[in-house]
Amino acid sequence: MKKLMLGNEAIARGLYEAGVRVVSSYPGTPSTEITEFAAKYDKIYCEWAPNEKVAAEVAFGASLRGVRSACAMKHVGLNVAADPLFTLSYTGVNGGMVIFVADDPAMHSSQNEQDSRHYAIAAKVPMLEPSDAAEAKEFVREAYRISEEYDTPVIVRSCTRMAHSQCMVELCDREEHEPGAYEKKPQKYIMAPANAQKRHPFVEQRMNELKELAEVSALNRIEGSGSDMGIICSGTCYQYVKEVFGDSVPVLKLGIVNPLPENLIREFAGRVGKLYVIEELDGIVENHVRTLSIECVGKELFPPVGEFNQAVIRAAFGIPEPQSITPDTPVPVRPPVMCAGCPHRGMFYVLAKNKITVLGDIGCYTLGSAAPLNAIDSVLCMGASVSGLHGFNKAGGAENEHNSVCVIGDSTFIHSGVTGLIDIAYNNSNSTVIILDNSITGMTGHQQNPTTGYNIKGDPATAVNLEALCHAIGIRRVRVVDPYNLAECESAVKEELAADEASVIISRRPCVLLKNVKAKPPVKVNTDKCVGCKMCMRLGCPAISIKGSKAHIDFTQCVGCDVCTQLCRFDAIEKGER
Repeated sequence: MKKLMLGNEAIARGLYEAGVRVVSSYPGTPSTEITEFAAKYDKIYCEWAPNEKVAAEVAFGASLRGVRSACAMKHVGLNVAADPLFTLSYTGVNGGMVIFVADDPAMHSSQNEQDSRHYAIAAKVPMLEPSDAAEAKEFVREAYRISEEYDTPVIVRSCTRMAHSQCMVELCDREEHEPGAYEKKPQKYIMAPANAQKRHPFVEQRMNELKELAEVSALNRIEGSGSDMGIICSGTCYQYVKEVFGDSVPVLKLGIVNPLPENLIREFAGRVGKLYVIEELDGIVENHVRTLSIECVGKELFPPVGEFNQAVIRAAFGIPEPQSITPDTPVPVRPPVMCAGCPHRGMFYVLAKNKITVLGDIGCYTLGSAAPLNAIDSVLCMGASVSGLHGFNKAGGAENEHNSVCVIGDSTFIHSGVTGLIDIAYNNSNSTVIILDNSITGMTGHQQNPTTGYNIKGDPATAVNLEALCHAIGIRRVRVVDPYNLAECESAVKEELAADEASVIISRRPCVLLKNVKAKPPVKVNTDKCVGCKMCMRLGCPAISIKGSKAHIDFTQCVGCDVCTQLCRFDAIEKGER
């Protein structure tokens, strides 16, 4: 039986067919759907972990017990999980363990464009890279075979295009793997220096054995002949190359991207006159080829930034674009904005109005940096707003302390913001932290988190009480405000900034897109009262526009949050009626 599947869905199917029992992840685009699809299989225990480090450690614990396990994350999530990853390379596994990481060339939803292959190289673990959904499912099975045969965690690398594109996938039955026996092996699993020193030679020997595998594995293969030029590629770049050249050009397709083969590359290079290496992001394969004293063309022709496609490949080789039907007028740009009725908008309006320095964080509230609010001064990584605010205020003293805050979402706060708040409390920092609690993990598609009271299946779960947590850390001043109430928000911000001690403001209102949140009747503009001052436009609400010289509210978008009614000094925006 075959089914049309997304790459992430196919990976989840691969987990099911490979007999995996435990999956722990933190949502991160473009990897999120792996765990969401896996959760649909009753034979796989799935969970959302507080962060990627925890997820990797949960997967290790399950592997230690002898079952096949997995964790999934986006590329920057691997930064968080790097601590256990590097030592997992030393301990090895009991049951097979696979880490799925999705890179994001072109940064469709990310703050950087890092190349996760560097982690595989540095940690000295094997990495596989499928080129489409069908391969992804099959690579999962092979990843677990390699994991158990070579006693190693295995990384499977994806990217946005592979994760979210579709192709036909053949469905197979699940292969059950009974839990392996757990044996106490302190020299293998307790990485104190004396034991770790003995495990390092094992890692080096394992890499030598994996290099031999890379030479003969069917995941690395040579295709085609009859041309003077040849191309080495992997992942989605293979698909682009095949769509441009078909079978007219010899290709060395690499499915194992760490460790890279040597003899196979030499053999392929010996068959062609001119060798090209096509890879997104960094020139890792290219540099490897050059270390073998083989001439090749790589990053001087193909950029180290952005996402490739067929047009990029054609342009590099001077191949004209095929004729296509294009619209007479270009598609207008549609910049991302916070939704109409977004609970974060009111708080950002207050912060911008009062010209407060705002250290931001990772989430849909990052959009508070966009015009017309322009309310955020920095965004670095998950949790950095809290720690950064502490450093900013310690460096700037009272001048900063009474005019700077940080904003962080509820899920991000649990992920890595809570440790920054501990630093604030412990080191007596006069800093004001605003937790934007919208009762969900919004940016990645409404996943539950430890503050929502529900688990990945939607079943009731213990909910972290943010107020109690902040008090337990040592923050005495904790208050909750409704971001739809501008006066309440402004009063709270001014009072907490004026205080001479650390404080937390919890801006609490559920995401307007949640199924259980009922919209109010849309507001409407009384054109007789509207003077066209455009004050309401300062909110940046997509439901509000100007038609002619008057404000206009799109009733199909408006959810009746009433925030705009609080700005109109002429009472021209009136509440709707049911």
